[in-house]
Amino acid sequence: MTNKEIGNFGEDKACEFLENNGISVIKRNYHARMGEIDIIAKDGDTIVFAEVKTRSTKNYGTPGEFVDLNKQRKIIKTAIYYLGCDDIDMRFDVIEVMYRKAGDAVSLTEINHIKNAFEGYID
Repeated sequence: MTNKEIGNFGEDKACEFLENNGISVIKRNYHARMGEIDIIAKDGDTIVFAEVKTRSTKNYGTPGEFVDLNKQRKIIKTAIYYLGCDDIDMRFDVIEVMYRKAGDAVSLTEINHIKNAFEGYID
């Protein structure tokens, strides 16, 4: 599988997870000139912007640790552009997807939903 296929696998599993937990997926892979958002969803009255990180190992850190401050800023700017304002109830989540590959088969081993993942990190 290519990196793009692994990324799609992770996003598919993240969407399934969200929907199984009562969060409605609105859009996937939203692109704007300032950045991209993997998943836009609705959790009650809150719009959720989720970054999905898919990894096969935690040897170099958890997947969420790869969402650095620069990436967070891009996602926030893209979210505000998508909404057209910043006075709507919104949240920024990270969904960590861990997988195992055996031959051509890829299977989910773990999923971790970090709500309000950017809280305290944005200046």
